[in-house]
Amino acid sequence: MLTKFLFTKIDNSSLIVFRAIFGLLIFLESIGAIFTGWVRKTLIDPIFTFNFIGLDFLQPLQGNGMYYYFVIMGLFGFFVMIGYRYRFSIIAFTLLWTGVYFMQKASYNNHYYLLLLLCLIMMVLPANSYFSLDAKKHPEQQKIWMYSWCKWLIVFQLLVVYTYAAIAKLYTGWLDLSFIKVLMGSKWDYPLVGDVLQNESVHWVLMVSGIAFDFLIIPLLLIKKTRKWAFIAAIVFHLFNSVIFQIGIFPYMSLALCLFFFEPKTIRNLFLKRKPLYIAAEVDKPSYHKLVLIIGTVYAIIQIGLPSRHWFIEDPVLWTEEGHRMSWRMMLRSKAGIIEFKVLNQNTKELRTVDLNEYLSAKQRRIIASKPDVIWQFAQRLKNEYKTKGDDISVFAVQSRISINGGPWEDFVKPNVDLAAQPWSYFGHEHWIFPYKKASK
Repeated sequence: MLTKFLFTKIDNSSLIVFRAIFGLLIFLESIGAIFTGWVRKTLIDPIFTFNFIGLDFLQPLQGNGMYYYFVIMGLFGFFVMIGYRYRFSIIAFTLLWTGVYFMQKASYNNHYYLLLLLCLIMMVLPANSYFSLDAKKHPEQQKIWMYSWCKWLIVFQLLVVYTYAAIAKLYTGWLDLSFIKVLMGSKWDYPLVGDVLQNESVHWVLMVSGIAFDFLIIPLLLIKKTRKWAFIAAIVFHLFNSVIFQIGIFPYMSLALCLFFFEPKTIRNLFLKRKPLYIAAEVDKPSYHKLVLIIGTVYAIIQIGLPSRHWFIEDPVLWTEEGHRMSWRMMLRSKAGIIEFKVLNQNTKELRTVDLNEYLSAKQRRIIASKPDVIWQFAQRLKNEYKTKGDDISVFAVQSRISINGGPWEDFVKPNVDLAAQPWSYFGHEHWIFPYKKASK
């Protein structure tokens, strides 16, 4: 039964069309990052970036290097779109995008992680087997079918994303509207809709619909009778996010992924009218079927386990941020923070206050007060800077306080702990963080 589920040959129209759209979107993402100033503000202007801990070698290229980096990424995205040297192009884009993803956290976004996963998935799918320059150059490699596991891998990934996103919303800050009120409060100056977004009735609609959409969209897309209405709901949902939150290509990427839920005949008639429709539905277990099962199982375990890791870490993730990344905790909380760093020179016993403006960009200063890993990394950077001068220092975070969803200000980092001397716990809890008194918020 598992063999039939995974290795039935099905029409590949959805994958072929998605590849073209996917390539276009990653091309636009790469080039758009240059023209919107994202590359400059995130990777060029800062003196250094806060990379993922343990990947300190990932730092932006000097001078205009990151502009060339993103132009090359855009070129590979274009090659993916037209299906030119597809396998090499998607692997090259994935490596470059992975570098960008892990070299900075000032602009961290769950959508960037989703793009990384989609790139990994597209690396193994036969997305260039039709309507591509590769297939035109090598007609013998052209196919109008794919194995069914190709479709279900995409569906599984989306199910994980939306399910965890829905579960994450089942907390007080979402259910009592406190986060939504803060979020919409920042949109009051939007033309036409700014005042409407401040209405409490609208907040209730957003709260309920956000949970309902995330929980139900995948099951409803899988059911033929509800598929059309679910897709309409997806259009409304993602276009709302695009207009109100301006989150780049990702609402359109999400809509493009809906291709995998529609009948192949529908996709073919809309986009590939000259393509033959594959209807044989033949079961064919390839020689590499065991490899598909092993890699697929490992991937599924990681995708289910990684977003749940914060449940096993002391104190709520809302407060500590431990286990927040790669967990589909999207648009869940608003955090404001203040922090002051003191450096004690153990040689001279001089105590001085660190001027963050000398080290950090405006974007980095906005995140450092509320992200423990960024706080720790900055302390380590100060330690290394002084060490090159022959000085031994201790670093303390004083006046460290944060507020979540507009709630009361709480002490965050224990002021008597030398952060420069603390090891980093990759999978556990940092005990120099104060317990959250309002953990249920």
